[in-house]
Amino acid sequence: MSEVTTVSADRRVFIDKQSPQAYRALLAAAEAARAVAADAGLDRVVVELVNLRVSQINGCAYCLNVHTRAALAAGETAQRLGVLPAWRDTELFTPRERAVLGLAEATTTPADAGVQEEAYRAAREVLSDEEISAAVWVAITINSFNRVSIMSKHPVRPAPVR
Repeated sequence: MSEVTTVSADRRVFIDKQSPQAYRALLAAAEAARAVAADAGLDRVVVELVNLRVSQINGCAYCLNVHTRAALAAGETAQRLGVLPAWRDTELFTPRERAVLGLAEATTTPADAGVQEEAYRAAREVLSDEEISAAVWVAITINSFNRVSIMSKHPVRPAPVR
């Protein structure tokens, strides 16, 4: 009989550290998705908008922290980041960005077939096949990272004061 090690219920396993080969494969998938996005003409700001919107829906504090900094570094504005949860109610996002955000949301919450169909229809009006594929792959990979960080309870620590 093998010995079972018990772990207190409040201490989480950092699954990225526990199973590094699986995490490296996820990193490679995300890198490939970013390359596909770049090849399709979706710039880093659009990719970070997807990363942020999906992370908002999933409630992943760790990924929100990481991708807010990445979006700002890519040139995104604080105003657009602030209204991202309500992007449909503003005029701050282009038709392409709106289509990508709609696809990202539909990928994150696929159970609502009506929303999914509407997002896809809207995307077809302004995005190429390559852009649609890239947007969905970016959303799939950030959804995966959200689950890694949520299940591991990766901490978000205060940024150093500059």
